[in-house]
Amino acid sequence: MTTARTWAVALTGVDGHLVEVEADLSNQTPEFRIIGLPDKSLAEAVQRVHNACKNAGLELPRRRLTVNLSPASLPKHGAGFDLGVAVASLAAGGAVDARSISSVVHVGELGLDGRIRPVPGVLPAVFAASRAGFDTVIVPRGNEAEAKLVPGMEVRAAASLAEVAVWHGADVEVTEVVPAASAPSPRRERPTADLVDVVGQEEVVEALVVAAAGGHHMLLSGPPGAGKTMLARRLPGIMPPLTEEEALEVASVRSLSGEQVSALDPVPPLEAPHHSTSVAALVGGGSRVARPGAIARAHRGVLFLDEAAEFSRVALDALRQPLESGAIEVHRAGFTARFPARFQLLLAMNPCPCGNYGVRGAECICPPMAIRRYATRLSGPLRDRIDIDLQVTRVAASRATGRSAGVTTTAAAGARVTAARKRAAARWQSTPWRRNADVPGTWLRQGALRLPADARAPLDRALERGALTLRGYDRVLRVAWTMANLADREQPGVDEIGRALHLRSGVPR
Repeated sequence: MTTARTWAVALTGVDGHLVEVEADLSNQTPEFRIIGLPDKSLAEAVQRVHNACKNAGLELPRRRLTVNLSPASLPKHGAGFDLGVAVASLAAGGAVDARSISSVVHVGELGLDGRIRPVPGVLPAVFAASRAGFDTVIVPRGNEAEAKLVPGMEVRAAASLAEVAVWHGADVEVTEVVPAASAPSPRRERPTADLVDVVGQEEVVEALVVAAAGGHHMLLSGPPGAGKTMLARRLPGIMPPLTEEEALEVASVRSLSGEQVSALDPVPPLEAPHHSTSVAALVGGGSRVARPGAIARAHRGVLFLDEAAEFSRVALDALRQPLESGAIEVHRAGFTARFPARFQLLLAMNPCPCGNYGVRGAECICPPMAIRRYATRLSGPLRDRIDIDLQVTRVAASRATGRSAGVTTTAAAGARVTAARKRAAARWQSTPWRRNADVPGTWLRQGALRLPADARAPLDRALERGALTLRGYDRVLRVAWTMANLADREQPGVDEIGRALHLRSGVPR
């Protein structure tokens, strides 16, 4: 047989596309070519495959060998096609069984010595193969645990090309090799601190519980030392554990980032980029291969921007689109990558550059124009997408040095949040939404869920005065419904509407 085919996966964002790898031999001047819109790293697979086959004891035919990656119009990136190109080329020359490789997906990069190296994005690639109806995939040994997270797939992990060739019927000796290891992953920050450590901030802790229960975005503003960062880093600990489906989504994004994924983590992720982070690092991207940024890595978790006013205006405004759509798209010449980005935004900022504006007993040295300019670093459209805007004050000495600890523990707050989430999910069980923050405003303003006129009177007056936009009106309604869930009430009343308006105003009592 002079023609053989197998399968590989091309990734654009978290979306995987099955690619048919066809190899054909012809009686012309010996040459090895890859066609089908490969990028530079994939075009270099010619030399990697040639040397890997030779060092594995598998000779490629000395004829013209053409490998086509179909569909040809789909851009292909990276070295993850090496294994598919190698087995298709060997099958075209008769070294392996062409029928054996025709129903198997191959993912992996080849080293010159014939070893198979791990590649990023194996989890979404195996997911794509499963959705396309394949039941067998061959991956590098270093990606075995990650690939086995996909249910219903037979995963074969190999350390060398010779091992794969023997599986497909080749007569070659398999020598013991040390499997190529993945690069060590950065350590994920895990929420280990407890809310009980927070002293004297009962109102802010309660607002944090409301934010976690409804999935609401939050802004904490106040002087240095008020505990904004301390509070923010405890938010993931009171959020409900991720479901298996949500954990798989988070693991897929981590896999695309190049991290090692060996098990599903039920803890919501926390991403806290530095204020010097560039727009590309926040949004994601790359000239050849799109990689997820901090926005996508915070999917199903919390994106915490400490010192938010120090971020560039462009970087902050890049948050507006994913806050509304729950996804981020990276456009590059030749391809568009889409990443999920349904996260909770948590911002923390000082009242002025020196941090002492409005603080009792402290002297602010900032001129009025600097204070105004600092406050406007967060644009109006971005602020309008914040559900809870709260000022945090410093704790008094009598409370800071007292023997009494915080009255709310992470376990107790987490139990309240989980119960409120279950009530919301029961209410929205016949809809695509499960959190109050995801429900469209039209569902809350109109129809069966419309509140009585006396309950929404303060909200209507705020809208008529121009104190709220219609988007802000909807966000106050969502927060009020979350408060009703926490109180185990059928629907919010005047008290919940008033408290939701207070939390959005940013003015302390």
